[in-house]
Amino acid sequence: MRTTETSPAPRTTAASPAPRAAVPSPAPRAAVPSPAPRAAVPSPAPRAAGTSRAPGAPATAYVPRAVEPAVLARLRAVDDAGRPCAPYAATGGGEPLRCCLRPAAPGERIALVSYAPLRRWAAQTGAEPGAYDEQGPVFVHAGECGGPAPSGEYPFARPGALRTLRRYDAEGRIAGGRLLELPEDPAEGFDRAFAEAFEDPAVVLVHVRAVEYGCFHFEVRRP
Repeated sequence: MRTTETSPAPRTTAASPAPRAAVPSPAPRAAVPSPAPRAAVPSPAPRAAGTSRAPGAPATAYVPRAVEPAVLARLRAVDDAGRPCAPYAATGGGEPLRCCLRPAAPGERIALVSYAPLRRWAAQTGAEPGAYDEQGPVFVHAGECGGPAPSGEYPFARPGALRTLRRYDAEGRIAGGRLLELPEDPAEGFDRAFAEAFEDPAVVLVHVRAVEYGCFHFEVRRP
């Protein structure tokens, strides 16, 4: 009697893996707005050679400011370092007078006084320059004078001279600066350097100083 072969049990079908949960795409990053462009200060137009102008009309794009008469009256008594004025006769060295923005003539009565230009400006504006307040020597007439005569030029300017332009904000803090070698046309060089300084909206005041001695020459304020 033959034994009947048992058919093998059917193989269990492996279950298909469950589908993976979809990972959500990251939310798009919020765009960071671009900073607003700084307001551009137009460059001064070049001066035409030989252009006629009315007497007293400025030929420079910015106004060089001398030491003010009320301040001069105090400096001629006691200067910003607390020292009394000591007049003497100019010797012919062309001392740069900050009251008239011109060289002294031989024999003029002048004085070398200590002057704090930023301090004097801050007293008018209410600024607080703090440690940026400084003083230094300047030549002035020893007696009352008429102030700068209209010239249409920047004072104490000659081609090749080196000047430092120091920039200040409304609080009297230094906001930058640059070295300037005056070109063949010093007025054009100054005009462009001042325009560059005032491209920064924070700058309200620029001091011009000599490089060799560091002394103050004049200031220019934002128009």
